[in-house]
Amino acid sequence: MDAATLTYDTLRFGEFEDFPETSEPVWILGKQYNALTEKDDILSDVTSRLWFTYRKNFPPIGGTGPTSDTGWGCMLRCGQMILGEALVCRHLGRDWRWARGHKQREEYISILNAFIDKKDSYYSIHQIAQMGVGEGKPIGQWYGPNTVAQVLKKLAVFDTWSRLVVHVAMDNTVVIEEIRACSESEGMGELNGCLEGACALAEEETALWKPLVLLIPLRLGLSDINEAYIETLKQCFMLPQSLGVIGGKPNSAHYFIGYVGEELIYLDPHTTQPAVEPCEDGQVPDETYHCQHPPCRMHICELDPSIAAGFFCRTEDEFDDWCMRIRRLSCNRWGLPMFELVDSQPSHMVSVDALNLTPDFSDSDRLERFFDSEDEEFEILSL
Repeated sequence: MDAATLTYDTLRFGEFEDFPETSEPVWILGKQYNALTEKDDILSDVTSRLWFTYRKNFPPIGGTGPTSDTGWGCMLRCGQMILGEALVCRHLGRDWRWARGHKQREEYISILNAFIDKKDSYYSIHQIAQMGVGEGKPIGQWYGPNTVAQVLKKLAVFDTWSRLVVHVAMDNTVVIEEIRACSESEGMGELNGCLEGACALAEEETALWKPLVLLIPLRLGLSDINEAYIETLKQCFMLPQSLGVIGGKPNSAHYFIGYVGEELIYLDPHTTQPAVEPCEDGQVPDETYHCQHPPCRMHICELDPSIAAGFFCRTEDEFDDWCMRIRRLSCNRWGLPMFELVDSQPSHMVSVDALNLTPDFSDSDRLERFFDSEDEEFEILSL
């Protein structure tokens, strides 16, 4: 078995490879570390990320469906991880750290409850799987990065506590005009409908801008990643707005959170743990939601070219800063840009709504031809 695919299912805790002793910088979701002097800080940062894995013995999905997602839910779990990181940044801040056995903040418990494996949690495996059914993905079918991004976009609408805007940028193009319209118009609509108690909200909650989760599905090659994109991909992990990348190998998804040298650092969902039930006092037994062994690593050239990169911009200023950094990266000559950043929608781009199509089975071939994609991961879902 390839060492890069080893997980809890095949290894004991003590058999994980320790983090390398190297002078090369280590980047974890926009934070730079020195492996020689800050190894404890690196491991603390990785452990503090929410780690969602296969689970078993949860309530049947849809009432009569599977009680475990082993073998099919890895990309769904990676979707949970990238969105979970956005919620941590939203409610706790990027510098928040988890410690075993410590009483946690109320916001942290609320975040975990949003992912508990039951039908009424905002982002549970139940919600993601059932939302996928409406998009032509039967429960138990493997998702691609674009599919899970589209489903998360739909689910976030119901999360009135986090009040996020999830934007999925299609056709390798981020359109600034679309993002501003989405974030600001939705925020204004909510303000116009608020009751008199709105003045009790924090100032940030009453701003027109709603915290943005930007997901960008990409294809960085045909069967293998094009090496011209590698340096650009690394740069994405250095941005302070980085949420990481979901992708992996064919039918085997990982959540990539950084890199060191030519190796990607990732959290692996491929271990099956028992489902967790919240305690009577509302607390959640949380140790199994944090990876407490050295993180997995794999050579960047092993990455499947189908990925989705994620970014979080809490404020409009952070989004403006992200745009500036992306434009600066696109001017560098050491790598190809992974996507295009434009002010308004190019004339060659046609919205899905304009096609007046729904992604049922009769239209799927037509949609794939229109968007020049042979990969089912990049089917276009109705919005």
